[in-house]
Amino acid sequence: MADSSFDIVSKVDQMEAENAVNQAQKELAQRYDFKGVGASVEWTGESLLLKASAEERVKAVLEVLEAKFIKRGISLRSLDAGEPFPSGKEYRIEISLKNGISSEDAKKISKIIRDEAPKSVKSQIQGDELRVQSKSRDDLQATMALLKGKDIEVALQFVNFR
Repeated sequence: MADSSFDIVSKVDQMEAENAVNQAQKELAQRYDFKGVGASVEWTGESLLLKASAEERVKAVLEVLEAKFIKRGISLRSLDAGEPFPSGKEYRIEISLKNGISSEDAKKISKIIRDEAPKSVKSQIQGDELRVQSKSRDDLQATMALLKGKDIEVALQFVNFR
């Protein structure tokens, strides 16, 4: 019988992210505590720019945005938020969306699989994703459960299970 396999990827659904940003923009426009503080969220495809007149306000904008991302089912591990920094009369936070698994993270995941997963499971790094193979589908499912239970800095999705 042929080996079963699945791929481990880290991707952000662009439409869901755009919807979350739009919802956050609507909430910022409607909420009373954001009136007159210049609170805004700008979306440029791969990154976000949050603006407000005070450091506390820009952090509150970040909290609103994070809540919308959680509601839309996007992991906060996919967001790489910087620290608030002053720019003229306003404070800004730059956020980038993480797509793909970096080589260091891929090596960490591969080591976890090698050390803790059932012995029949093999993994190999393919660009910004990992392919995990085994003869036993049960071992693959156990490997998925193992990785879901680990605290890894990237959001993982399991695709192409066959």
